[in-house]
Amino acid sequence: MDTLLFSLLNGVVYGLLLFMVSAGLTLVFGMMGVLNFAHASFYMLGAYFAYTLQGLLGFGLAVVVATLLAGGVGAVVERFFLRRVHHHGHAHELLLTFGLSFIVAETIKLLFGNFPVNYQVPAVLDGPAFSLGGQQYPLYRLLMGGVALVMFALLYLLLTRTRVGIIVRSAIYRPRMVEALGHNVQFVFMGVFGVGAALAGLAGAIAGAFYTTNPNMALEIGVMVFVVVVVGGLGSLGGAMVASLLIGLLTSLAVGIDRSLADLLAFMGVGGWAQGVGGLLTLKLSSLASTLPFALMLLVLLLRPQGLMGYKT
Repeated sequence: MDTLLFSLLNGVVYGLLLFMVSAGLTLVFGMMGVLNFAHASFYMLGAYFAYTLQGLLGFGLAVVVATLLAGGVGAVVERFFLRRVHHHGHAHELLLTFGLSFIVAETIKLLFGNFPVNYQVPAVLDGPAFSLGGQQYPLYRLLMGGVALVMFALLYLLLTRTRVGIIVRSAIYRPRMVEALGHNVQFVFMGVFGVGAALAGLAGAIAGAFYTTNPNMALEIGVMVFVVVVVGGLGSLGGAMVASLLIGLLTSLAVGIDRSLADLLAFMGVGGWAQGVGGLLTLKLSSLASTLPFALMLLVLLLRPQGLMGYKT
């Protein structure tokens, strides 16, 4: 039971981390219709910005400034790059952001080297939150999950309960009407893209101290973020949260259980022959953990192409 509980907690926290990164991509696509292939690069930039500033400003202030810097870079990318190709369609946007992701990665390698940097959790937060069955659960993991929950609540309230949210949502569906009312639609789009980049930067600044900060971290999480967005439904913030938690729990439980189909059959008393057969029957579930999210995505695309909480177009 202790192992199961720890696996559940790890799955929830990992899922919340995925949401922190995917929320920005979901927001940008839902509000602007832009599939940003370089979104995970802002996650990496947030981690490296925080690492660079930590010695000067301290951990907390470094995370805040890194978030703002990632958002500023995102706003610049939208204003001077994406805006010029937006009217050409999604293909040009994907190619542009695809190239941008490589430029960011190579720049990081030139400045910091092609190896992990020593970005660590501050000593005051590097301790156990509680102990269970002789195992200690890190306090910082719970902090990451708490930040993700607060971020989700603030985003939801911003988009559904404030004047800013009304203007942003209206600019998507009725841009000419919004312009007629005196609002700058282009500025709204730039702000949305900047906020999306800032959310990814916040995730990187926080998670980079716990996980490894290296030039490949964008690639490692970038593919999984697109899986989350597709499973949850393109443009659905609630869908991104549900999909993130589902994928986090699925991955964590697969690693924690570490059993095979032969073990299940043996537990039922009918699996004596399974060990002799071998093959897929003896394949450990943990070895399939990284594949399960993609299998889930394929299943969702087959049964509900718009995603769990997406809308048909």
